[in-house]
Amino acid sequence: MKNRIENIEMGSSTLKNKIASWFLFLIILCSGYLVSSFDGFNGVFLFLLIAQIVVVVLISKQFDNVQLTLSRLLLGLLFIYSGIVKGVDPVGTEYRIVDYFIAFGTEWANPMALPLSVILNATEFMLGIFLLFNINIRFTSWLVLLMMVFFTFVTLNDALYNPVPDCGCFGDALILTNWQTFYKNLVIDALLLMVFLSRNRNPRWFTVKTERLLVLSFLIIFVGFEVYNIRHLPVMDFRSWKVGNKMVVENPLPVEMYVTYRNTNTSETREYLSPNYPYNDSSWIAEWEFVGSRIVDPNPVLHDLKIDDVIGNDYTDQIIANPDYQFMLVSFDLEIGKWKKIDQIKEFIADCNENGISMVVVTSSLPERVKAFKWQYELDVDIFYADDISLMTMIRSNPGLVLLKDGFVLQKWHVNDFPSFEDFQTKFVEN
Repeated sequence: MKNRIENIEMGSSTLKNKIASWFLFLIILCSGYLVSSFDGFNGVFLFLLIAQIVVVVLISKQFDNVQLTLSRLLLGLLFIYSGIVKGVDPVGTEYRIVDYFIAFGTEWANPMALPLSVILNATEFMLGIFLLFNINIRFTSWLVLLMMVFFTFVTLNDALYNPVPDCGCFGDALILTNWQTFYKNLVIDALLLMVFLSRNRNPRWFTVKTERLLVLSFLIIFVGFEVYNIRHLPVMDFRSWKVGNKMVVENPLPVEMYVTYRNTNTSETREYLSPNYPYNDSSWIAEWEFVGSRIVDPNPVLHDLKIDDVIGNDYTDQIIANPDYQFMLVSFDLEIGKWKKIDQIKEFIADCNENGISMVVVTSSLPERVKAFKWQYELDVDIFYADDISLMTMIRSNPGLVLLKDGFVLQKWHVNDFPSFEDFQTKFVEN
């Protein structure tokens, strides 16, 4: 009888532990979903995330194989996704790394940014493969833990001091604030600790030889994928200047101006939608004085590109909204641009001029450098100016070619894939 009672009590305790562990597991998943709801500091949410990590450590032995497997698979898929969306655009990741170098005063390391981008993206992807296929999980869990400890502290620093506006943990596919990135890492830490603390309970799925073959195959494929996206344009474009997007607002709403006046007797302030205020009432004007104004543009912001000539005249709408074919040769920095195809580019410019197709060069280089560049290559083309960040966002090539028509992005070309004028006519004019 005594043994029976003890077995019942033990079974009851086991059931309670199982329920508690599943409850915690679901809470962790829910908190991951809620990360997008908190774009700034939130003490309650932060306490919840830290508490989850503490409880995971305290009850780590209570998690069953199903929970541990789900955690490992979720982490593996997340790392693979993160690696792919950054690996599809290694140049974009390079720009984010350069932002960090500048923020921490290590600009001397800028030439290493692209190789480091390739290595970091491949490392993240391969760790995801290790987790997904349960490859040497004892060693893998240590690697992932060390990496996550490092990036958790990096993103905490980002959240507190904002050295960069966006760490780019999911490339341009998913933009998170610095606090959201830190919260996200705490959720990952909770799931990771479940896997790490149970690493000795997880037998391998494959032989060592099979694991090595898997690792080598995925590594070669992914690095090759990254190299392709460097030498050409990204095979997936998550930015606003994606081919097919329209970069001008159709049927724009009127811009509204609000003016604020203050009563000189009572100091009361009132805001009016201009011109809906009694500006022609002399008695009202005598008692109210102008304080300030604000402009509200109800139209969506499709891009931040502003194209000026050398004296500051704005040509943005004239170029982007051109109802005819409009080419833009984009080079955010003429000095470091790859001009190995300059003869083909000059021929393309000449063909555009001969056939009445508008072609402009847009750069952020200084006018002195632009003048020297134009003289050096004897270019018969108008050159305009824009912010370098906007140009780097537009196309991941220096130089790169963008084709617009009536505000639509029809096509973009990397310098390595620069088209001939005949190619343009065949694909766009004759069809």
